[in-house]
Amino acid sequence: MTETASTPAAPGFGAALRVWARIGVLSFGGPAGQIALMHREVVEERGWLGEDEFLNALSFSMLLPGPEAMQLATYAGWRLHGVAGGLAAGLLFVLPGAAVVLALAALYAAIGAVPLVQALFLGVKAAVVVIVIEALLKVARRALKEPDRWMIAALAFVAIFFLSAPFPLIVALAALYGLLRGGDAGPAAPPVTRPLSRTLGTILLWLAVWWAPLAVLWLAAPGSLLVEIGLFFSKLAVVTFGGAYAVLAYMAQDVVNAQGWLTAGEMMDGLGLAETTPGPLILVTEFVGFLAAEKAGGLALGLAGAAVTLWMTFAPCFLWIFAGAPYVAVIATRPRLKAALSAITAAVVGVILNLSIWFALHVFFGEVTARAAGPFTLWTPDWATLDPGAVLLALVAGVLLLWLRFGLIAVLGISALLGVAWALIAG
Repeated sequence: MTETASTPAAPGFGAALRVWARIGVLSFGGPAGQIALMHREVVEERGWLGEDEFLNALSFSMLLPGPEAMQLATYAGWRLHGVAGGLAAGLLFVLPGAAVVLALAALYAAIGAVPLVQALFLGVKAAVVVIVIEALLKVARRALKEPDRWMIAALAFVAIFFLSAPFPLIVALAALYGLLRGGDAGPAAPPVTRPLSRTLGTILLWLAVWWAPLAVLWLAAPGSLLVEIGLFFSKLAVVTFGGAYAVLAYMAQDVVNAQGWLTAGEMMDGLGLAETTPGPLILVTEFVGFLAAEKAGGLALGLAGAAVTLWMTFAPCFLWIFAGAPYVAVIATRPRLKAALSAITAAVVGVILNLSIWFALHVFFGEVTARAAGPFTLWTPDWATLDPGAVLLALVAGVLLLWLRFGLIAVLGISALLGVAWALIAG
């Protein structure tokens, strides 16, 4: 594991570590903010990567499943100091936020039923509805520039919201459409000097790293909750195209409706916690893994559930980068791959719309029922359980975030305090 890739502006390993740690601690604001922070630190201020190389690496990361910002950081570390640099950059991007989410999840499990905490989370949940809508608008503006992209988005929404189609199937069909409709071949790709046998060795090594802990768990306790958690998040790691908000629809509804590990309210609380911490938003998976296991066996099992979740979520990210990084320059010249990514992004618009409606229903109404009508599933709220406080708080959060352009952390903080104020007024 000593593969190195030199660059004229390569810093010392210690200097790079300090920058990766700084990025990990300051990486609030979701993928857009995290990528902007990395660009400023790595391209603008230090010149460790050129502009074209950074953008090519970003395009490559967006083609992969998993959190693109974390994978971009891993690529930058690999480009400077090989595998050791990639591991350092990737881990330091994730671990600060993971530590905070774990502490908050444990605190939530211990005191989540306290009325004051419930009031705080009412405001957070209302703000999360608006945050997801903002994400929907941003992705739609970028993705829906052609009539067929609107069609893909609409079909994806119908498929997942009304037909309960699997998210991986939606991604696969969108990618296939993009590949078939993609443009002509681009300019000649630069030659790749890396032997295929070395790439295969990297893949086999990181597959073993990814799956070995789960294999040990399965041999020790087949059919246990930890094995179920490991299998679920391994599957999730392979289909998380399109960013965190896209996969949240798949994960949230499966965790709540199919697995029964969390309630819809707990899922919303976890997303609110992840929004307020550094690191990739997909760290909400750690909250899910911890809470599912903690409910079944207390704090110790909860910690094990969080560890399994983190491993199965992020280990494959290193596989994708270390196997694919030497081919970044080649992939950047492939219009069909870019067309596949564009189609996936369009489908993601429909998936996030589904997430927006699903979240809003469960925040604004105390009771929501899924009713079958032939092949369709209809989510029907009980209008008698409408929570006017949640609606009012969401409207305030919408004004702060979408009109007045307050920062994300400020909106969440204000919404939480207004949730307490509402509880005192209504109580």
